[in-house]
Amino acid sequence: MTHQSVAPVILIDDDRDLLKATAQTLELAGFAVSAFSMASKALDGIASDFAGVVVSDIRMPEIDGLQLFDRILRLDPDIPVILITGHGDVPMAVKAIKDGAYDFITKPFAADGLTQSVRRAAEKRRLTMENRALREAGELAQDSLPLIGQTPAMERLRHTLRQIADTDVDVLVTGETGSGKEVVAGLLHRWSRRAKGNFVALNCGTLPETVIESELFGHEAGAFTGAQKKRIGRVEHSSGGTLFLDEIESMPASTQVRMLRVLEMREVMPLGTNDVRPVDLRVVAAAKVDLGDPRQRGNFREDLYYRLNVVTVSIPPLRERRDDIALLFGYFAERAAARFRRPVPAGPASVHRYLHEHDWPGNVRELAHFAERFVLGVEQEMRTLPSDAAGSLPERLERYEAEIIRETLGRNGGDVRRTVEALGIPRKTFYDKLQRHGIVRGDFSK
Repeated sequence: MTHQSVAPVILIDDDRDLLKATAQTLELAGFAVSAFSMASKALDGIASDFAGVVVSDIRMPEIDGLQLFDRILRLDPDIPVILITGHGDVPMAVKAIKDGAYDFITKPFAADGLTQSVRRAAEKRRLTMENRALREAGELAQDSLPLIGQTPAMERLRHTLRQIADTDVDVLVTGETGSGKEVVAGLLHRWSRRAKGNFVALNCGTLPETVIESELFGHEAGAFTGAQKKRIGRVEHSSGGTLFLDEIESMPASTQVRMLRVLEMREVMPLGTNDVRPVDLRVVAAAKVDLGDPRQRGNFREDLYYRLNVVTVSIPPLRERRDDIALLFGYFAERAAARFRRPVPAGPASVHRYLHEHDWPGNVRELAHFAERFVLGVEQEMRTLPSDAAGSLPERLERYEAEIIRETLGRNGGDVRRTVEALGIPRKTFYDKLQRHGIVRGDFSK
């Protein structure tokens, strides 16, 4: 796991020797282990905001593992509980799995098997906690979803926006297409004392040179052919609020000269008049290229760049914050499902692989559209075969078999009976294949 703190694990076993050995195994695997010989003492450290995994033996005095699981279930049904069982306890463990336990490990168990299960459970819990935190973050409403994320880059970005929002400094926002530059500009406006004023947006790349100056600075009636009445420009209309200039690198050279004067003097002169009007201006400009690099800046004026570049905010592309992709996809899928009045379909393993392997050149906008197509059932880009075609034929067949098992488990919500029937194999063979491929059935439980 990248950019994450050490996952906590609460371990309970009344066999002190086994408890010590298991704790050492998990600590060597990188977990922060709190070991207890009695479930009653362990319960004191478990609350609904517990961010880790509980691993417990079933047979214990006073409170046994199943009673412990029942209490945790009432505290928070999403806390992953892994039960350690003797052979005679397997039927009980299977029932607990149906009731919501994450996994069970039979004694004697291999250290790798336990650490693998705990690692997957910890990742699942991390995503659950992130989802909760993000749902509670009312400030990041649906129109600011591109800024959702728990990676350090996004935390820094939100902190920076908070720091500069209520100042009147002009801001230059850089980021690739679809990364959320207008969202950043909108948040800078909403989080400032200017929120009562107008948020005025203009895309400099969509207007011809003959129109953009009139749009920005306004004009008097008769200023040019077709100017039949007076028009207030975007600059003046944004006075007291925020002016957002997108794709500013596309602004014509002549317009750049006039814009530089507006920024320096904080006044505007509409076309067709010598009247100068003061404006209470705050500009947020956005560019798809690095205007600080002369090779990328092209015909964009250097002095205008430095005038705008009081504070620069960079939005990282989606491929550089991959830990946020699944979270964002979930939000976009839920939003699309509500809009289209459809349930969110179960995502096969190929979708999850695609989410993490695709480079997302269109960034958050592309991800949002992908989620909409996924909910509508028209997303046909997903391959059912693993993308890695390297290796010998037996190795490729092994990967293909593992993929089929994961997809079938996902379709059936982790239900063993339905999965076994769909695969047409004996239950014992199914469990053998899970172990061989390192697949944890609990990962697919609804």
